[in-house]
Amino acid sequence: MATFPGENFLLHNDTGQRLFHESAKGLPIIDYHGHLSPQLIAEDHRFPNLTKAWLDGDHYKWRAMRTNGIAEQFCTGNADDRDKFRKWAETVPMTLRNPLYHWTHIELQRYFGVEDLLNGSTADKIYDQCSDLLQKPGYSVRGLLKRMKVEVVCTTDDPADDLRHHISIKEKPFGIKVLPAFRPDKSLQFDDPSLLNGYYDELERSAGYEVNTLETLLNALRLRHDFFSEQGCCIADHGLEQLPDEELGLDDLRKAFRKVRTGEHINLAARNGLRLFILQQLAEWNAEKGWVQQYHLGAMRNNNSRMRKGLGPDTGWDSIGDFPQGRALSRFLDRLDQKGKLAKTILYNLNPADNALFSAMAGNFNDGSIPGKVQFGAAWWFLDQQQGIIEQLNALSSIGLLSRFVGMLTDSRSFLSFPRHEYFRRIFCNLLGDEIEKGLLPRDEGLIQDLISRVCHENAKTYFNW
Repeated sequence: MATFPGENFLLHNDTGQRLFHESAKGLPIIDYHGHLSPQLIAEDHRFPNLTKAWLDGDHYKWRAMRTNGIAEQFCTGNADDRDKFRKWAETVPMTLRNPLYHWTHIELQRYFGVEDLLNGSTADKIYDQCSDLLQKPGYSVRGLLKRMKVEVVCTTDDPADDLRHHISIKEKPFGIKVLPAFRPDKSLQFDDPSLLNGYYDELERSAGYEVNTLETLLNALRLRHDFFSEQGCCIADHGLEQLPDEELGLDDLRKAFRKVRTGEHINLAARNGLRLFILQQLAEWNAEKGWVQQYHLGAMRNNNSRMRKGLGPDTGWDSIGDFPQGRALSRFLDRLDQKGKLAKTILYNLNPADNALFSAMAGNFNDGSIPGKVQFGAAWWFLDQQQGIIEQLNALSSIGLLSRFVGMLTDSRSFLSFPRHEYFRRIFCNLLGDEIEKGLLPRDEGLIQDLISRVCHENAKTYFNW
């Protein structure tokens, strides 16, 4: 029986197969957005077994296991690691046509040479084989990154973080660039004064600066923004339902901030007014420093309040939202553009209905100063599967310039997720190959190979100045 996934997995035409194997397959990886632990990289951590390396923190797998009727103790609970893996293995055959089925078997092949299909019968054999390999040279965290030819990794870091692990990595480099990204979402939690004030206390300690007014909050954030820049950061990142569009006067903003800092709840207009004001300030600093800013828009988070209360955020209770995006996004970018303060910007949508909207919106603010200055970002989260990737590529190609796209990312907490770049490259090459064979693109090897190199590696390297 042929191995799955095979050599030409996702490559359904001769031209696509040749493009992938000759042009895309060997390119290094630049992963400019993810959630890997810088501590584990700094310590060159070695995972004790496959569960710790592969299942811990992976809410994609947890959601599938829960849907398959697996109890929480085998997802986020205190069950034995081997038993957790067995439950995941039992779930894998139930994920047919879900991208998890593809990713699971690509990852087992690429990192561990496993060619068996994962199921309840093969679970123990695969667990033992992979866990044993994880103890060998070349299978520490840094070894796993090198195995996938990773060139650059960006983590996602809070402004209050001291970045000590990034500093440690920079002092003792190991051949892969590891950089922080500035993610100030916690500073905008105006819906929950208790949570917000606890965070502001943490920010005060980190910045060494008291936060008791709107101005002092901005000063503290600016100090951390400067500190991140000193440590090599050149990316800001925001995860929002939608961009706010509530402009309030400075006096009203100051009053609202004083209320929330003393623990009072404020109305929706005040919450959104504060968010807009702070986001605009942050965006102007990004432009001043030449950073790239990323806006991930459209996630409806923490839908299951009971489970959110028990397990915390980022444990698999988020979904696609149907928030209006166009007008507020346009006005936000336009305000910055009018001031000459619009930084390089990548826009990500989570609702596939917004693909064309986001692609068209990016084109409104490309002024010829930088190739691809404002970009429609890669298929994200629920959309980073075969159909979602194709739809994103089609919307970008139809309305913008595919040739300036900065390509794929993992958006992952797992050190075993880098074959997602291969997954994207296979889909991309198959799409190009199909259109070449249909006569929709020219049979010009140099032209198409240059496009593949740009999208899969060179554009990101140039765009982020790496």
